[in-house]
Amino acid sequence: MTALKTLIWSVFVPGSVTVLVPYLLLSSGIELFPVTLSSFRYAGIIPISLGALLYLWCAWDFTFVGKGTPAPFDPPKEIVLRGLYRFVRNPMYVAVMLVLIGEVMFFESAVILIYASIVFLSFHLWVVYYEEPTLRRKFGESFEQYCQKVSRWIPST
Repeated sequence: MTALKTLIWSVFVPGSVTVLVPYLLLSSGIELFPVTLSSFRYAGIIPISLGALLYLWCAWDFTFVGKGTPAPFDPPKEIVLRGLYRFVRNPMYVAVMLVLIGEVMFFESAVILIYASIVFLSFHLWVVYYEEPTLRRKFGESFEQYCQKVSRWIPST
């Protein structure tokens, strides 16, 4: 049942952020200034693919290691410190940002770039003002130690 909830959440929330909203922005015909990458634009497929794979890996770990979902109303019961979480505290958000950066490149779109910037700012505020305080209350000292070892946004070893 948890896997089904994770799948539904992933389709509707990250799916909307990375597919539906960019599609609506692109189909609106709004373009503020030209971004021309020429044939380099196809390199955008790399971060799109990598981001999608990283998100799936994290969702798997949340579901089967953490015993919960990525949804804030059904979070993991156990803190997930393995997989990509060893390198960065928010790999799901990083994965979504990779997809959006790849879309900026592939579609050569300044509107998607602005949208991606707004999404990142929203992620950052959500993490700082909701997620991290909630995890500190729930997991206490173990989360504090984790925060001291692992960066919020920039992967490290």
